[in-house]
Amino acid sequence: MSQEVYQLCGTRSQLIVQVSDVAEIVYYGKRLQYKVSLTELAAIARAIPYGRLDVDVPVSLNPQLARGAFGSPGLEGHRNGLAWAPAFTLQEVKQEDTKLILASRDETAQLSLVVELELDSDDVLQMRQTLTNDGEQGYSVTRLANTLPLPARANEVLSYFGRWVKEFQQTRTLIEAGGYIQENRRGRTSHEHYPALMVGPQGFGEQNGEVWGAHLAWSGNHRMRVDVKADGRRVLQAEALYLPGEIYLQPAQSISTPTLYVSYSAGGLNGMSQQFHEHVRHAILGERLTKPRPVHLNTWEGIYFKHDPEYIKKMATAAAEIGVERFIVDDGWFKGRDDDTSSLGDWFIDKQKYPEGIHGLIEHVHGLGMEFGLWFEPEMINKQSDLYRAHPDWLLAVEGYDAPTGRHQYVLDLQQQEVFDYLFERLDSFLTNYPIDYIKWDMNREIVQPAHRDMASGIGQVEQYYRLVDKLVEKHPDVDIESCAAGGGRIDFEVLKRTHRFWASDNNDALERQQIQRGMSYFFPPEVMGSHIGAEHSHTTRRTHALGIRGLTAMLGHMGLELDPVTLNDEQKADYRHYVELHKTWRGLLHSGITYRLSLEDAKAQQGVMVLSEDQELGLVNITQTAMGTYSLSGVLRLPGLDPQASYRICVVDEPVGLHQIVNRQPTWMKESTVLTGEWLAEVGLAMPLMDPETALLFSLEKE
Repeated sequence: MSQEVYQLCGTRSQLIVQVSDVAEIVYYGKRLQYKVSLTELAAIARAIPYGRLDVDVPVSLNPQLARGAFGSPGLEGHRNGLAWAPAFTLQEVKQEDTKLILASRDETAQLSLVVELELDSDDVLQMRQTLTNDGEQGYSVTRLANTLPLPARANEVLSYFGRWVKEFQQTRTLIEAGGYIQENRRGRTSHEHYPALMVGPQGFGEQNGEVWGAHLAWSGNHRMRVDVKADGRRVLQAEALYLPGEIYLQPAQSISTPTLYVSYSAGGLNGMSQQFHEHVRHAILGERLTKPRPVHLNTWEGIYFKHDPEYIKKMATAAAEIGVERFIVDDGWFKGRDDDTSSLGDWFIDKQKYPEGIHGLIEHVHGLGMEFGLWFEPEMINKQSDLYRAHPDWLLAVEGYDAPTGRHQYVLDLQQQEVFDYLFERLDSFLTNYPIDYIKWDMNREIVQPAHRDMASGIGQVEQYYRLVDKLVEKHPDVDIESCAAGGGRIDFEVLKRTHRFWASDNNDALERQQIQRGMSYFFPPEVMGSHIGAEHSHTTRRTHALGIRGLTAMLGHMGLELDPVTLNDEQKADYRHYVELHKTWRGLLHSGITYRLSLEDAKAQQGVMVLSEDQELGLVNITQTAMGTYSLSGVLRLPGLDPQASYRICVVDEPVGLHQIVNRQPTWMKESTVLTGEWLAEVGLAMPLMDPETALLFSLEKE
């Protein structure tokens, strides 16, 4: 194919692809003012050093060893030991508005490869590859990766690590040589290695620097890496991680990568995040979240497995008094479920606990004006269950091995049609026979040796999970679904296409939640981030926090409560009602506005976030003092994104108890009516108050 140039343009970013025998992204960055031709591209044609290959080797969209790409290839596989180093030649390029489709083929290996690139107006790039076996014999695929070249100046990686109840932690890594790699082999998106990272020139921050953010929309095993080639070029790769022998393409069969989502911003991490948020709202959620997100009360931390329908009705009544709009009955309602050692899989009402069923409970909840939700963990099974005793062969396991339990449970093989049909029938039965508005879909176990008919099948298990949810949603489109997975274990864009909310973490400790929610906010807007006010004494950290920090932390996402409201006295109920009503007052802004993570001068001890309306008329700022201040003064707070010509009135909305008693004087704007210009607030700022550790402050900005 003759040399050509293709361009995809977003609102602020641009992608330039040069094609000949292969396709190469030669530019991905800030949108250029003029159209680019091959003449301009000649200016960045690379030199060819001596002592190496005598030809230039592009970092194609699918790097190939046969063309002299010595780094991580885009495809690894073979046909009975042959066709193991294919060289794809570009056959056809189609451009459809914002989308580019590049079709390549290797006649000798009898393989076809299609690469799809799409850059939307939200400046989010989507990449996907599809490999097809054109031969008469099967083809074994070991790897198939999306590949994105990055400029040499992108030398720092901001990535995630974590664990259960401490998800979305961030760390930075300089990559001058070698590279960075993360792998997840736990069978779900995982608490440990969320499939995303950010790359840019060293020192990029919330408001400054170039940044490329990448997220692999996949709910299973994955690998992400950023490599530094010997010539200084950087390459990002993202892929589903295939287990040995898992992907074997029969003649005419295809395999596609998960979609890799990438967003470039010249305005730092906030710019990148805002583009992802808008894409989620426009392209993934669409019309599914048209109504205000209901305030939840979930029963788990209030009663655990102690289910008494009359007492739960009292909980619902007390919840309604606080202002709760959706009441969820968590684990413990089904046959024989008295603790976590038994009964998973037996999805029938426990007649000992609920002798009259749950119709009366649901009617009571609905009669109070609340929606009703119910907890399920469909993919799991306990050996102490009727289901396992009847069908021990339904496990996702390799025969002859006894895999370790997780939370006393095992995983069901969704690829067995009988298993799939049973689970769909049980879920469908509840949604058909009861007016259930919401499902909390949990998945508490990591997967060991995922096998279907003793063959590795991690990919197939994830795909069947998607199919199960899709089939349920198709029949019950008005039911909201939360992806829980032990809190934070299955959070990604592909899950979000079929659900409505994520449970960000099983940790309701407000201090830990500040960091968890900040990490999650890089890719997800607040309205899909489940965030609850837990009990005063956290059951995960054994730490105690005042209601102020718990309430303000929870209101920054999709708010809920996780406690027993029956145990609250009237004064306490009024205090909780205050934060519920505060959230309702501001959720229209929180769930539609532009989020800014603030850069604070005492970043070791403070954290801040601002949500600003699209028209810059209204803003809400949350400041949390996470620890003792580093210095005796807290510095100055600057607020980006405001209209520099406009004036804004600053009003304290909620402050810690005793805030003005701990110092001789707090900044005057906290007590006196203050109006400042957007320019002043962005460039000069506000004096920060002095706050006790583990307290939070909320104030508003309203254009005059």
